[in-house]
Amino acid sequence: MAVGNRHHASISKHCLALHCFVLAGLLIVSLAGCASSRGVSLRSTPQGPLVDRLKLTSYWGPKPSPRTMQTLRVCHLTDDLANNPTDDPKWILEKLHGFIDRDPSPEKVHAFAELAFLQAKKVEEEDQRAALDLYGASVLHAYKYLFDERFSHVRNPYDPQYRSACDLYNGALEGALRIACKNGSLVPGNTQTLHMASGTWNIRCVLRGTRWRPEDIGRFEFVSDYEINGLKNHYRTYGLGVPLIAVRRSYPGEPPAARYYPEDLSFPVTAFLRPLGHSDSTGADPTNHSQTVVHEGLLELYDPLAIPETLVDNRLVPLESDLTTPLAYFLSNPRFDLATVGLLHPEKLLELRPQTDDPIMGLYMIQPYEPGKIPVLLVHGLWSSPMTWMEMFNDLRSSREIRDHYQFWFYLYPTGQPFWVSATQMRNDLAKAREVLDPYHQEPALDQMVLVGHSMGGLVARMQTLNSKNDYWNLASGQPFHLVKTEPEIREKLRQAFFFQPNPSIRRVVTIGTPHRGSTISNQTTQWLLSKLIDLPSKLVQSQQKLFRENKGLFRDTSLLKIHTSIDSLAPDSPIFPVMLAGRRPPWVKYHNIIGEIPGDGWLSSLASGGDGVVARKSSHLDDAESELVVEADHTTIQSHPMTVLEVRRILLDHLAELTGRPAANVAEHEVADPGRR
Repeated sequence: MAVGNRHHASISKHCLALHCFVLAGLLIVSLAGCASSRGVSLRSTPQGPLVDRLKLTSYWGPKPSPRTMQTLRVCHLTDDLANNPTDDPKWILEKLHGFIDRDPSPEKVHAFAELAFLQAKKVEEEDQRAALDLYGASVLHAYKYLFDERFSHVRNPYDPQYRSACDLYNGALEGALRIACKNGSLVPGNTQTLHMASGTWNIRCVLRGTRWRPEDIGRFEFVSDYEINGLKNHYRTYGLGVPLIAVRRSYPGEPPAARYYPEDLSFPVTAFLRPLGHSDSTGADPTNHSQTVVHEGLLELYDPLAIPETLVDNRLVPLESDLTTPLAYFLSNPRFDLATVGLLHPEKLLELRPQTDDPIMGLYMIQPYEPGKIPVLLVHGLWSSPMTWMEMFNDLRSSREIRDHYQFWFYLYPTGQPFWVSATQMRNDLAKAREVLDPYHQEPALDQMVLVGHSMGGLVARMQTLNSKNDYWNLASGQPFHLVKTEPEIREKLRQAFFFQPNPSIRRVVTIGTPHRGSTISNQTTQWLLSKLIDLPSKLVQSQQKLFRENKGLFRDTSLLKIHTSIDSLAPDSPIFPVMLAGRRPPWVKYHNIIGEIPGDGWLSSLASGGDGVVARKSSHLDDAESELVVEADHTTIQSHPMTVLEVRRILLDHLAELTGRPAANVAEHEVADPGRR
């Protein structure tokens, strides 16, 4: 009987533990700040407009287009295409080049570019050297079709063949770049030699319009190889060039800002091949490598975030670009999504990043630091990480006016600890970043910073603009601070937590779904559940206990000193909320507030009681906000909701307009959000 009772008790214990774990999981999901995975998947076949047009993957392909076949019939070359006595991939090109030499026309040049591309596809697995030459010949003939002055009077941009020439330029250049990547020769500063139509071409690789250094580039990936998963909007532009994913590497002597770059950071690049001078290729034999004519060309690697177009013979040519796939590729790296670690194991974020003395937590940049651009610092919420901002970041960065004037930073902190502890750490991290990036305080853009915080992150952000005076210390003790007996290190941490000044560099704070008066989801049950899951650093717990022993009678209320969990800190009866709400904002700061509200008459809406399911509308309201917008969204999606993104965009453009003294431009779409704005 005793054995049975013990067995029953053991089962009950395990069932209770499982039940608690499930409840805690449901609680955490409800509080999560969109911690779902993002990334890309590898395509079975690279994507591109030429795949279907030229039947590159067809069993019967690849095949020339009907327009090219017509050109070959006019030149009586269809038999030569079908019957190649030499088995030389350049056989038909030699024949066609003779017609181009005698009677140049856009149709013949386009046909040459297409046939050279197809021949390169046929031989690239067996002879990469020959394929590289053929791809190069295709690129240069497509370029000739598009820009040769002899064809300016007959060139028709409305002709589908014109876009086909653009696609051939891009497709052939991508084929050549793939071979160069395999050979390890696609490196800024390197020169690649090609043998093609007009003789020998020396192609030098250079960076254009980017703050990245040549040393930053570790390797390249091809956008066409990947399919985006997770990010809803895909931002691309169409023109000439090959969109690439550049993956950054660390190296000795990198700039000071590199300490804030995450490992294996990836960024967009567009490759553009530019012949220098004028080629006499129409009179040259494409197979005669004994020619002495040498031409120069540039393989230009552009940052499409900075330069969306280039000049060719005084013509503005848009660059083909993809801003989203490189971001999605970076998001596939699980090392950047530390949401669960930050909640359940806060001490792990104190570990050092590779090759630095900085902890994993803190400030992150996923684009190079750019003097002159205003920082927008995005602060995530509970059980979340910077990943929660990627939808908004992807959307905001697509606006040229936004990216030309702003740079986006991200803050990662342990969400398992009380938010005022995280606010203290962020205060120190921002001060350190200023000393690293601008030690002499000569950069005015850094004094126009905008903070955007979701959920608990909004509280962390807002505390950067408050003046503590003695208000927070008076919550804990009625005695002067200097009477505290403790070690110097602990004393300094206490001083920083209880006594602080508003950051003079912060001009605006945007809070999204923020519990300015706490959240009722933090109660005795949830606090107990999370206390069983969250591991607090033992050193902090021990130093806390020692502090209380050595200062008996000094503290009237130890709730702000005891390191419990972030759930405890969000309780509506926490004494810190009235003090925060009573704190006057500095005259140089403007607050903007966005409130979530679950719409409809369903059970979820009734449970939300006029809020977003986690934060009640009354708690989300902020009295001293410059603007307040209600968005029909729940707590986990409000930060990526289109209305929220448009509102943040409006705020950033208004901020820019105030600084420049000119009206905000291109913001008419935010007017649709006006009915919910206070």
